[in-house]
Amino acid sequence: MDQIIQVMTTTDSERTAAWIARTVVEKRVAACAQVYGPITSTYWWEETIETATEWLCLMKSRQELYPQLEAAITEAHTYDVPEILVVPVTAGNPTYIDWVRQETQSE
Repeated sequence: MDQIIQVMTTTDSERTAAWIARTVVEKRVAACAQVYGPITSTYWWEETIETATEWLCLMKSRQELYPQLEAAITEAHTYDVPEILVVPVTAGNPTYIDWVRQETQSE
């Protein structure tokens, strides 16, 4: 059975996060995407500690679609080095899991 995954990325604007969410769902490489924010991120960038306001985009998909999902995120993203992380889903509502699989099938 296909492994369900959650994929996350952060962006510098709500508009960009919403664009990424819409893009990956339209392409059916994610069944759904939520935008959370604003959040505060603290990180190293170019030898300096930075603090920035960002928005988190959390997407549900299948592991086999990850290469296409990563490409769609990267294409829509504004960062030079976008955070794109994958978390495997080890358990969940079976009906929801089936829905994710169904909505990420090719038409």
